[in-house]
Amino acid sequence: MAVNKAPRRAEDVEVNFQGDENQQRGNWGGQLEFLLSCLGYAVGLGNVWRFPYLCYRNGGALFLIPYAIMLFLVGVPIFVLELSLGQFTSSGPVTCWKFSRLFSGIGWGMVVVSGLVSIYYNMIIGWAIYYLIASFFEFPQGTLPWSRCVPGYASEYCSTFLTPFTAANCTGIYEALDNGVCVYANDTLNPVSGKMALVIWDSTLAEDNKIKEVVPSEDYLMYRVWGRANSAGLHDLGELKWELCLCLLGAWVMVYFALLKGIKSSGKVVYFTAIFPYVMLIVLFIRGLFLDGYQEGIKFYMSADVSRLSDAQVWKDAAVQIFFSLSASWGGLIALSSYNKFHNDCIRDALIVSFGNCLTSFFAGFVIFSYLGFLATEANQPVESVVSSGTGLAFIVYTRAVDSIPVAPLWSILFFLMLITLGLDSEFALVETLLTSYMDFFPQHRKRNG
Repeated sequence: MAVNKAPRRAEDVEVNFQGDENQQRGNWGGQLEFLLSCLGYAVGLGNVWRFPYLCYRNGGALFLIPYAIMLFLVGVPIFVLELSLGQFTSSGPVTCWKFSRLFSGIGWGMVVVSGLVSIYYNMIIGWAIYYLIASFFEFPQGTLPWSRCVPGYASEYCSTFLTPFTAANCTGIYEALDNGVCVYANDTLNPVSGKMALVIWDSTLAEDNKIKEVVPSEDYLMYRVWGRANSAGLHDLGELKWELCLCLLGAWVMVYFALLKGIKSSGKVVYFTAIFPYVMLIVLFIRGLFLDGYQEGIKFYMSADVSRLSDAQVWKDAAVQIFFSLSASWGGLIALSSYNKFHNDCIRDALIVSFGNCLTSFFAGFVIFSYLGFLATEANQPVESVVSSGTGLAFIVYTRAVDSIPVAPLWSILFFLMLITLGLDSEFALVETLLTSYMDFFPQHRKRNG
């Protein structure tokens, strides 16, 4: 006769035993691996190139008030929910809805979003690899390729082609225009018109005629890296650039080897990719404190406009940034936590990652605005004239600032190494979401543990 045994209580279960609880799917090699993977997934490019801009646009340091409120009301609860759901079910975003299959469509939506984002996210990493390689090539010369306008790809109004307009220097004009530009015949090749000419620039008249002076770093990104000169618009993709193709291939190769053995390999890689950006942020911040005008940038970053708190757009931006920054509702948190052991303290982990991510965003603002203050001082412009977001901040504005610093290639290398590692650990989680969902939906294809 069989003897019925009472179920074991949670406190009677040995939690910290050696080996995997889930022999089929595997578990993280250690608690720190999971924490760093979640932190690396949450802390990404948006912390560096989006949060500082939002602070500038939404009242400066006062933006931290709606941001903190949205963190408590929206960010942390959803973060805890997703970690708990993945950990309790030991399933990815597609198969975790065991309590109601009706919700599985949410999981498929998460997978589709993560798949689409992983494609363009890796392309941004490819651009950073391109800039990193270019910085290495220019290191012996001590200059950077985007420090000057280069005939052949630069636009007509690239800044180093321009000479300030005066009545005297337009005497003996080769060709005169009524939009604030006159052209001299000499040995300088104008890359657009093809004429042997030097452009004489009247900034006031040119601005009135909506002619924009272009900085070399913008021309380098638009025409040298992206090759827009050979494209007529979005309907015309232009020719393939083999350099970018190789950089993109390199980014995918790094992702492949990091995820070759699932979380058993990616958990080891994040020890570097999640920690290295913090080292670089600290190094870049210390360097920024020795630049002329850094205090103007930080003062601008910390300025406060109390009246903006009554603007609904500010609160909307705070909520959107919380979702964007914490990577909530994308499926990655469910996928990563599904490899946790059952009795892991997911509330503690959610608090650590959420606050760590937001503090990273806040600190990154000091780093970025110290350089923007320096750039504004160098150009004799107000700080707000050099503030940008997205790729414009990383690949145009920040490269301009770095170019003005002694030993510019070194700081450029460090900055783009930071961007690459920031992007890679987020990319690891995005791709892992796809792989976990596939293996959970088709368990017969899970050939080996972890």
